[in-house]
Amino acid sequence: MARTKSPAMRREPSEVHSQSNGVVHRDGYSEKAEKIPAMLDKKLASNGKLGAQGETVAKSAGNDPPGILNLIISVGGIYGAFLSWAWLQERITTTKYGPNNDKWQYPIFLNTVQSIFAALSGLVYLFARTSHPHKPGRPAPIFPTSKILPPLLLISITSSLASPFGYSSLQHIDYVTFILAKSCKLLPVMFLHVTLFRKKFPVHKYVVVALVTLGVSLFTLHQGSSKKKHSSKSSGNKNQSWGLFLLAVNLLFDGLTNSVQDNIFTSFRPYSGPQMMCAQNIMSTLLTASYLLLAPYIAPTFFGSYIGMSPGSELSSALAFIKSYPAVGWDVFGFAVCGAIGQVFIFHTLSTFSSLLLVTVTVTRKMLTMVLSVLWFGHKIVGMQWLGVGLVFGGIGAEAIMNRREKSAKAKAAKAKLLSEAGQERKIAEEKEDKKEL
Repeated sequence: MARTKSPAMRREPSEVHSQSNGVVHRDGYSEKAEKIPAMLDKKLASNGKLGAQGETVAKSAGNDPPGILNLIISVGGIYGAFLSWAWLQERITTTKYGPNNDKWQYPIFLNTVQSIFAALSGLVYLFARTSHPHKPGRPAPIFPTSKILPPLLLISITSSLASPFGYSSLQHIDYVTFILAKSCKLLPVMFLHVTLFRKKFPVHKYVVVALVTLGVSLFTLHQGSSKKKHSSKSSGNKNQSWGLFLLAVNLLFDGLTNSVQDNIFTSFRPYSGPQMMCAQNIMSTLLTASYLLLAPYIAPTFFGSYIGMSPGSELSSALAFIKSYPAVGWDVFGFAVCGAIGQVFIFHTLSTFSSLLLVTVTVTRKMLTMVLSVLWFGHKIVGMQWLGVGLVFGGIGAEAIMNRREKSAKAKAAKAKLLSEAGQERKIAEEKEDKKEL
């Protein structure tokens, strides 16, 4: 008599059992199911979805997306610190000291002092905001990998070179042209993102860039200052082509610095703002300090004369100037402190948001400086200037709204994707458990 094979019977999971620590759970699938939330958290962290960009190692509440309050504090900190910084910068560079009306002419020394203070404040920021992924109680490493050194060195060089080229351009072009071009640095940032990093932007970002640039341009070009008109006429005999070239190099360095910073945060996650601030300022200090120490020996050479290095030591001259006029020393100190505090907000904004937002804030800060100057000194704003104000703040408002919508949509899409992946993992776990029971 032939035997018939009975169909396989599905067995229920085995009985519950208790571990020595008192935890009761089921064998098989349920144990895997308990691990799914942890697996999702790990997947989120590895994909850089947790927290703000570059802040996944932050100690405090780093898992929440940046909100309006975070944006207001960041922008307010940048405005407050750098408005004071700009006032001190103008005071240092324009004040005449002594019977001979001596002026401060040591920009490299000034930048070196500022980078030293910024590096120190960056270290405090690093200890306060980050933790080492493998060594509890220690901050995140400033240089986590050797691969990050080349881009960090690049931004240290470009940021150190940008200011001298900008100051040199003012010897050949008028100040209105300088401010106008500096206000349009949104364009080189996006241009470098598109050309170097092949990054694409939505259409509304190009519209915002156009509105902000046009608004600042209108405000600057329609200033009714006779002083600026006079300086514009007196610049006719200067070599404007060379001045525009120097200014273009300055803008290129500014744009390259911001673009590479953004790329570092994207490519070396979870590299954070405090780490970037420390690394860039330490490298910048080494570069500018090396220049101050080596310049007296390089200037007399053919290379030094070819690039136009002035004879003498800027370091010793700056120290002698401060010794002769102690008031300027306090101004330099305040300038460095304001710059260091401002950089904390700069790097926090850059790592939390993006370089495009940072440049937008920087440009509007310059415009706010103009507006405050007009209100403080009683200057008049013509109709076209009010139009410029409306275009700038209208563009910034539209950018904030669109960014919030984009982040909300991305968060929903990421959540849906992870839930879908969790469902697939759950289904696979069930199938494996069924096969074992069969």
